[in-house]
Amino acid sequence: MISIEQLRRPSKSEQKTAIESFPALSSILSNIHSEQTEIEIEETGERIKIPVRALAFLGDILKAMGEGKPVSIVPVATEVTTQKAAEILGCSRPYLVKLLEEGAIDFIKVGKHRRIKFEDVLAYKEKMKAEQKKNIIDIMGFDEELGLYDS
Repeated sequence: MISIEQLRRPSKSEQKTAIESFPALSSILSNIHSEQTEIEIEETGERIKIPVRALAFLGDILKAMGEGKPVSIVPVATEVTTQKAAEILGCSRPYLVKLLEEGAIDFIKVGKHRRIKFEDVLAYKEKMKAEQKKNIIDIMGFDEELGLYDS
């Protein structure tokens, strides 16, 4: 599995290909009415059966890549270590452990080790981003009231 540090934005050519391919795939998906379909790889002539849900997921990937977003696939029930969670959140591991012990993020213990659901880490990160945005808006409003900031 690729680590957070290895994630990178799609190149311009990858982005262009994704932008060109997404509408075609979306159109094709709307005409498929079975649970699986067969696709052909042009370069090799190989035909493979693929679940339609996987093809729809490919559409989501193409859309994100077309928007220039890095893409990573993580199984939903993935659990991460405290070190990996701290890296994702951009904080120290001791600070993360403090958050866990305060109940800010759910975790389980496996022996002496704490494990955190990947989705819980991302949810906490989104919550923190929303809180930061609100705080910045509040500070800007306060600065405006004091005449320190022109809107």
